[in-house]
Amino acid sequence: MKKDIHPDYHPVKVVMTDGTEYWTRSTYGEDGASLQLDIDPSTHPAWTGGGQHLIDRGGRLSRFKNKYAGFLG
Repeated sequence: MKKDIHPDYHPVKVVMTDGTEYWTRSTYGEDGASLQLDIDPSTHPAWTGGGQHLIDRGGRLSRFKNKYAGFLG
């Protein structure tokens, strides 16, 4: 591996919107820096961290599946 081409990878503190904190390693800021989040899973409905369920009650997804049901089969 080439020397001196990679960014510094160091511990940083991540502060969630509810005040909880945890330490992780990152290239953000300097060693020991604090990263304050504006959004996280508890405050934003479109967060992609998981726990999402696809519920389609006869909407677009159902119409699409019905339209192309025998297309490739």
